[in-house]
Amino acid sequence: MLEVKHLVVNYGGIQAVKDVSFSVQTGEIVALIGANGAGKSTILKTISGLLRPRSGIIDYEGQKINGMAAAKIVKQGISQVPEGRHIFAGLTVAENLQMGAFGLKDKQAAGEQITMVYDRFPVLKERQHQDAATLSGGEQQMLAMGRALMAKPKLLLLDEPSMGLAPIFIQEIFDIITKINAQGTTVLLIEQNARQALAIADRGYVLASGTVKLTGTGEELLADPAVQATYLGMQVP
Repeated sequence: MLEVKHLVVNYGGIQAVKDVSFSVQTGEIVALIGANGAGKSTILKTISGLLRPRSGIIDYEGQKINGMAAAKIVKQGISQVPEGRHIFAGLTVAENLQMGAFGLKDKQAAGEQITMVYDRFPVLKERQHQDAATLSGGEQQMLAMGRALMAKPKLLLLDEPSMGLAPIFIQEIFDIITKINAQGTTVLLIEQNARQALAIADRGYVLASGTVKLTGTGEELLADPAVQATYLGMQVP
C-alpha cells in the first residue's frame, strides 16, 4: 500500500530524516519507534503532504504522492491523527467530526460516517453537543481519531496517540487501534510507548538519528536485546 524510498527531509534548518526506506502492506499495523528527534513525526507529516521532502519517493497504491497537496492526499485515502490531538476548541464534538468529512461528496456519506464513529466511540455520541475543549485528554484523543476516520481512510497515520494520557486510557486507545485495523483500515503508528506499539504491530522499524536502524516483526523487536535495553527499560545481561 505504501512504500517510502530513500526519504530525506529537512525540518527547522536541520536534516531530520536522512535516508529512510520502509513499507506498509494493506491490512497491516506498522509501528515506527525511536527516541525524540529520531524523525518519526517528520516522516508522517511528509507522507501527509504537510512537509515537502528534499529527496526520495513516497509511493501510495502505485502513485507517487510526495509533492501532492495535503487535501488531495486525504482524498486519496490517507488520514492523520496529529500529535497533541489538535481538536478545534470552541466547536462541539459533532462539529469537529464534521470537519473531518470535508472531502466526502455528499451529506449522506458524511451522515453514515458520523454514525459509524458514534458506534465506535459511544462517549462522543453522549457528548456530541459539548465543546470539544472540555473533554478529557483520552476523550479528545478519541475525537481526533474519530475526526480522521470521518474521511473514510484506507491508511490511518497515528502520531503518538498515547501521549499525555492516563494509564486507563492508554490501554483503551490501543484496543481501539486494534479494532480499527481489524475492521479493514491499515495503520502506520508512531509511538513513544514502544512496548504497547510493538505488542499490536505486525511489523516495526526502529529509527535513530533520522535513519532506520532495525526492522522486524513486532514480536522480534520486542525480544531484541538492543530494543529492550534502549526502548523498553529492561536490563539485558
